[in-house]
This record gives sequence, structure tokens and C-alpha cells, in this order.
Amino acid sequence: MFVYGLNLNTGALIGIIVAVVILLIIIGIVGWYISTRNRFIRLEQNVESSESRIDVYLTKRFDLLTKMLDTTKGYMKHEKETLIDVIEMRNPGAKASLQEKAQFNEQMNEAAKQLNLVVERYPELKADRMFDNLQNSISEVEENLQAARSNFNSNVKDFNQAILQFPASLVAGSKYTKKEYFEAEASKKQDVKMEF
Repeated sequence: MFVYGLNLNTGALIGIIVAVVILLIIIGIVGWYISTRNRFIRLEQNVESSESRIDVYLTKRFDLLTKMLDTTKGYMKHEKETLIDVIEMRNPGAKASLQEKAQFNEQMNEAAKQLNLVVERYPELKADRMFDNLQNSISEVEENLQAARSNFNSNVKDFNQAILQFPASLVAGSKYTKKEYFEAEASKKQDVKMEF
């Protein structure tokens, strides 16, 4: 047979076709591997980004509770335990585990509840404009924190599904492991009442 100016016999032609098919299969497998690995990286970055948003809102909530506490100090001369509890809370930071962040969130919930009980005793504090603004800000941060947790859990679900599905799980191997969801205990799932 004559191909591109070369005289090839049938055996050589079959050999070339087989080599091209094998090369295309190898290119396809390498392309799939690279694509799958890049997908895992993108999904993992989504999880980390959404966890960072949770950190931002936890910090903002802590700052607002601290400001609310500062606003109420003049009224709370006898409630030293509440002051000490809130002041002693420490933001766990971005490198903390999800469990530590959930515990910090629960501490802030408890501090807010204690603060609410104290504020109920001071009607003039409820009428304070700055306190009212802080109260509204905390409500907004609570909504943002809830949305951030939901977004985080959605990204974790996508990531976990991607690394567990066959054949992508072969690429994931031991390098990519399941991520934890941001879950709260039953008592922590209740909304914080910020009524003053």
C-alpha cells in the first residue's frame, strides 16, 4: 500500500494504527487524570474559602458581642460573671478545627443568652440607640453566619462526593480525604434569641 509517498505493507500499517490508538488512549487517560485532579483542587479551594467566611463571621460576631458588652458595662455592675465569661472567650482562629469553631460558636451563644438575661433587668438599656444598633448588627451577622455554614456544608458535600465516586476515587487515593461538616449539637442548633 502507498501512503504519503511511502510504500507500506499491511502489517506495518496495522502497527502504526495500533500505536496511534494506544497513544490516544494514553493521552485520554492522562488528560482525564489531570482534569480530575484539577477538579479536586478547585473543590478543596471552595471548601477552604467557605470555611474562611465562617471564620470572618465568627470573629465579627465576637467583636459585636464584645462591643455590646462594653455598652452594657455601666448597667451591669452586679453581673460580674457574665462580664468575665464573655471577656474570657477567645477566638480560636483560622487554623482551629471545625469542632473548636463550633465550640466557640456555642460559647458565644451562651454569652449572648446571659447578656440577654441581664439586659432584661435594665429597660433603659433596651432603649439605648447604640445598643439597638449593635443588636441589629448581631442579627445580621447571625444570618450571614448561617448562610456561610450552609455554603460550607454544600461545598464539603460536593468535595466528598467527588473523591468517593469511582473512578475518580482512584485519583483521590490517600491525598484527598473526606472533609468534616460544620455541625452543631442538638442544643447548638437552636437560634440565639436576641430580644431586648
